[in-house]
Amino acid sequence: MNIIENIKERAKKDVKKIVLPEAEDVRVLKAARTTTDEGFSKVILVGDKEKVNSIAKENNIDISDIEFIDPKEFNDTEKLINEFYELRKHKGMTIDEARNIIMNNYLYFGCMLVKLGYADGQVSGAIHSSSDTLRPALQIIKTNENINTASCFFLMDLEDKEFGSNGTFIYSDCGMNQNPTSEQLVDIAKSSADTFKLLVEDEARIAFLSHSTFGSSKCSDVEKVQNAVNMFKEKYNSYTADGELQFDAAVVKEVAKIKAPNSPVAGRANVLIFPDLDAGNIAYKITERIAHAKAYGPITQGLKKPVNDLSRGCNYLDIVGAIAITSVQAQK
Repeated sequence: MNIIENIKERAKKDVKKIVLPEAEDVRVLKAARTTTDEGFSKVILVGDKEKVNSIAKENNIDISDIEFIDPKEFNDTEKLINEFYELRKHKGMTIDEARNIIMNNYLYFGCMLVKLGYADGQVSGAIHSSSDTLRPALQIIKTNENINTASCFFLMDLEDKEFGSNGTFIYSDCGMNQNPTSEQLVDIAKSSADTFKLLVEDEARIAFLSHSTFGSSKCSDVEKVQNAVNMFKEKYNSYTADGELQFDAAVVKEVAKIKAPNSPVAGRANVLIFPDLDAGNIAYKITERIAHAKAYGPITQGLKKPVNDLSRGCNYLDIVGAIAITSVQAQK
């Protein structure tokens, strides 16, 4: 059983309700149908009902048994508008602006459904940019009290099971923080380790990555990672973490024996913390395309409730996987 099938089975034990606010995309409708048929989550489609029903009919997708909310017809739309206004009025938002956003931006509408308990999480990003997807989450759902830095990760499932945890890694941050500080890298690593334990149910072995291994290069970029490692070890000494490590030293046992023979992580890492967004985003795409890995994400961590992103190049099975992950996050 691969990692996503295992996550689906866990999701079935406590079925959660996940909003899909991009119902006018056929991939989303296929994912909603598949999720409903497999029974690991309930989904709520949000959109223009007439338009979505037409798309479903054209593509032979039966959505008649799937919950659908059209903001124009929903009994509690005014409640969502008023609550959103109360959240944002300190930023100068008027009630008319709040009404316009909630009625016309389904990503905001969906986040309000999650905020007010109509649903447990949201998945979007098939037709919206990451910034458009994450902005309403940060404005409405907000970060956990004990986390200063929300972040995004990819759950990577490799064909070669020799590496990571039976071929499974978390890559982070790959979708939110452009150039994190040392302090932010500590937050990202803590969230990623906890997420790994939640989703993979294995010990997290955290590698703070760099182009340097244990001082083989000296520059401010390396110092940032070194500082993050020292702060992390001092703050979270019950976690297994090390760095700074080059990628090969972190994941290849033979290289680790040469470059970092005394490291508790080198050659065995399964949670990879990248020094900046460029490195993380490039790495996951290379792993996905050249190593033929399954890449699920970008999945958000550090929020009070899960609101997760998709790559606009995703297929419907990627969306199904993201729904499963969001459901297990919501269980926590």
